[in-house]
Amino acid sequence: MTSSLFAALDSFIRHPRVTGLALSHDGARLVATVQEPDADAARYRSALWEVDPVGDRPPVRLTSSEQGESSPAFTPSGDLLFTSSRPDPRSGENTEDPALWSLPEHGEPIRVATSPGGVGSPLVSRSGVVIVTGSRLVGSSDADEDRARRERRKDQAVTAILHDGMPIRWWDHELDDTEARLLVLDDAGAADPAPASDREARPTPLRDLAPDAGQRFRNPEFDIAPDGSFVLARATERVTRGRSHAVLLRIDVATGERSVVVDEDGADASQARIAPDASRFAVAMRVRGTYDSPHQEWIEVRSIDGGAAVRLDLGDMTANDVAWTADGTGLLVTGDLHGAGAVVLVDPTSGAIVRWLVTDASYSNLLVHPDGRTLFALRSAMDRPASPVRLDVTAEDQTPAFLPAPGVVDTLPGTVQRVSAEVDGVEVPGWLFLPDDAHRGNGPAPVMTWVHGGPFSSWNAWSWRWCPWLAVERGYAVVLPDPALSTGYGDEWIARAWPHRAAIVWREVEGVLDAVLADSDHRLDPTRTALLGASFGGYMTNWIAGHTDRFDCIVTHAGLWSLDQQHDTTDAAENKNGIFGTEQEHPDWYAQNSPDRTAEAITTPMLLIHGNRDYRVPISEALRAWWDLVSGFPGAPEDMPHRFLQLTSENHWVLSPSNFRVWSETVFTFCDQHVRGGEALTNRID
Repeated sequence: MTSSLFAALDSFIRHPRVTGLALSHDGARLVATVQEPDADAARYRSALWEVDPVGDRPPVRLTSSEQGESSPAFTPSGDLLFTSSRPDPRSGENTEDPALWSLPEHGEPIRVATSPGGVGSPLVSRSGVVIVTGSRLVGSSDADEDRARRERRKDQAVTAILHDGMPIRWWDHELDDTEARLLVLDDAGAADPAPASDREARPTPLRDLAPDAGQRFRNPEFDIAPDGSFVLARATERVTRGRSHAVLLRIDVATGERSVVVDEDGADASQARIAPDASRFAVAMRVRGTYDSPHQEWIEVRSIDGGAAVRLDLGDMTANDVAWTADGTGLLVTGDLHGAGAVVLVDPTSGAIVRWLVTDASYSNLLVHPDGRTLFALRSAMDRPASPVRLDVTAEDQTPAFLPAPGVVDTLPGTVQRVSAEVDGVEVPGWLFLPDDAHRGNGPAPVMTWVHGGPFSSWNAWSWRWCPWLAVERGYAVVLPDPALSTGYGDEWIARAWPHRAAIVWREVEGVLDAVLADSDHRLDPTRTALLGASFGGYMTNWIAGHTDRFDCIVTHAGLWSLDQQHDTTDAAENKNGIFGTEQEHPDWYAQNSPDRTAEAITTPMLLIHGNRDYRVPISEALRAWWDLVSGFPGAPEDMPHRFLQLTSENHWVLSPSNFRVWSETVFTFCDQHVRGGEALTNRID
């Protein structure tokens, strides 16, 4: 039997993916953001779908355009706000910049606000105040000047940036040419109690909440008080020697007056969540790691007027998001936990966990219903992609109610189970994916081992980019270990391999692999194995390649190669240098952990994959690794087993559908060639 979704890459690529949720203020309507490729599979675009909160009715598509729609948010009157660069049929304007649109429950969408450079992330208070993110070119005095400057720069092909500090890049885009802004929708705008269909279709002015903020709101994070009177926003301040410090600002929406509410020496503040009565807020705090000490992260509750903070005690759970209960007496927290995830209810006055709602999967997008009992979320698990679910805040260890939505995966080509191995006295867990008999073929199955990125992450949720079911469909078993440095296992799990000691991580990865190979019930072939990893996982595969020849081939995506080079050229140079220091300071660590130091020992065929626009792990890592591999191969050029897939328009992740197809075909062909004796990988790409 064939699982068509995973057998045909085009079917897999075109399968709908739920990426977000929004709930109306009265709790009656739930909207999902659903991603699908365009007709040419050149890029993904999003549309908005209505999902029945009760779960009785099928989902209904609300929007459709070539440009797509995203960032849904409801107004108190029930209109649905979203952002899109779709053309405006009323004005005839066509722009690449996303605008703010309003869709009434019955009627056509109306463009309500525009800003040069576009807007994003609308957030609506219970009273109807709307805040969006925007940007201004450095030096622009107002929106009109900014618009004129952008048009002139575009016409003259001006792309220069004059930097005056760090950072200057972020993942896949440049910084310092623009300044992020928080913009208020003035003159009632979308907060008008009349439905959008009854209002005149004219753009509403956007007021800059902090026009002198400069670069402080880079990568904006903010929350708005229920009455719309103030905003809590993260502000990043530059300090000496390329360092930065994140504080939390309170900004008065009417006047723009700012005051600092969280500024802790040595700790960064982010992700503020304001309580329903606006008297308290939750905030994520982080003390950065050093060479000798891992980073420390926690969530605390503070009074808006000051006073002692209450730190939440979440045990092994690594928190990801927080939402207040409807009455403000509790905090709902979701995060990584033991290879899955959890949603817990916490008492904000003591910081103690009151109730474990679920511990079966990874949860995100927590949305609290005004009835105080119902909670909506996206649930993602190893055997099911992100799906809207309904939870009961008052229930312990419950089974979530799945809501009908696009993107359901009905059939899987195998099974997944939890596995573990004892390594140096520690029980190291992971997941094992096994093909069913129809996909296994004759004899024991070949095995792939995947090392996750981060390194502070966990194999605990569905991934469309690294989906093990694609390999299982092709007859491979896949091992996904959670070694030291993984999240959801407590602070000791991080400290055990600090600071990023590759030998410890590899020993634990290999221990899990050896354990599953030794179990005859799995019917695995220990003589046919491949190793794959991306980002930190790619760093590990590069390092492992120089320390063992046990694998038939190795695939490295966006992997670090020369650490003394990468630590200074990454967009995260501040963090890397703060932890690892220089080679002069820690020569033994660099000698033991930088993959380039053992390049001459590599004999395993390697496939390097890298995106040109990757600023987290710059392309220079792959270029240097490629030169070391090619120049170090002593045989004839036509016999060299290594390959390099360069993705010239991609960044740290492969985001375009077509390039994902090429990525998958290349990876599986390369592995089939060296693991199973399949046809050789050619340079032809269609």
